[in-house]
Amino acid sequence: MPLANSARHDFQWQFHQRWDDLHDQHVRALAWLLCAPDLLDRAAPPWRHRLASLQDLPPMDIDAWLHGLDRDPEPLHRYLGVQPFVRLGRYAEKLMAFHLAQCGVLVAHGLQVQSEQNQTVGEFDFLLRLQDKLVHWEFATKFYLLAPSVGGRDADYFVGPNLADTLGAKMHKIFDRQLSLSAHPAARTYLPEPVAAARALVKGWLFYQDDSPAIEGVGTSPDHCRGFWRTAEELAGLDGERYAILSRLDWLAPARIPAERTMDLEGLRRTLSDYFSADSMPVMIVTTDTVDGVALETSRGFVVPDDWQLRANGRTRPSLL
Repeated sequence: MPLANSARHDFQWQFHQRWDDLHDQHVRALAWLLCAPDLLDRAAPPWRHRLASLQDLPPMDIDAWLHGLDRDPEPLHRYLGVQPFVRLGRYAEKLMAFHLAQCGVLVAHGLQVQSEQNQTVGEFDFLLRLQDKLVHWEFATKFYLLAPSVGGRDADYFVGPNLADTLGAKMHKIFDRQLSLSAHPAARTYLPEPVAAARALVKGWLFYQDDSPAIEGVGTSPDHCRGFWRTAEELAGLDGERYAILSRLDWLAPARIPAERTMDLEGLRRTLSDYFSADSMPVMIVTTDTVDGVALETSRGFVVPDDWQLRANGRTRPSLL
């Protein structure tokens, strides 16, 4: 069910072309995690050659596996059903753990390390067996908006929608704290052998004010998933006739939703006006193209309150990676 060329965004179009016959929402989210471009460029100097990639895993027929899982998603549902999810990062981490277990490389997931005083020192996201070595992966799925101050070209100018962190600060924490966990004396009793390597696997989307190319020198992957961000007053310039608002747990894969869940621009404006009268958290929206009663995402972006950029510019401080 391809999109009309006039209504497509390259990544969304490619995703729908390949995965439109996947109907289970969790399988579609897993397909995005496994097949979307990495957010960051492994060779870029800021990341110190400490990024992981799914290409490091044993070869697997992803297409056949995901289509089989979509026909019978019960094993995935059962795996996810161990705990309810209120955080998108935990949901994505659980999806990735399921895949790593299916690949036969998962040694441990979410392994907490505690000191002799029963204080939590840290947590291994994933311990993997790769090429007969024990490897530590930290995993992050992040969504950042570019909010540049004058001349800003640092990773910290990519700010989280809730202004709680930045891309630079997140990577600084991963590199300087989380990836060094295996060196902590308390970790020794939790590890079957020394960790041979520690890497960060980072997925996500970056959002820009317009269709300008990604800024250079920050270390983003050249083909990373991207979208827009605008205030509610700036929505008139969007392409598309129908729109939808996505809940947080639907942020991963390009949306495939019933057409009746969409609204026109005026309906979107009214909904956002009511929302922002009580809440200042940016909202994820998608433009859609409807085919056979199904609305397929053609582009996505955050709608932010009017003062968001002013507050974001006050948040950006280079972390000197």
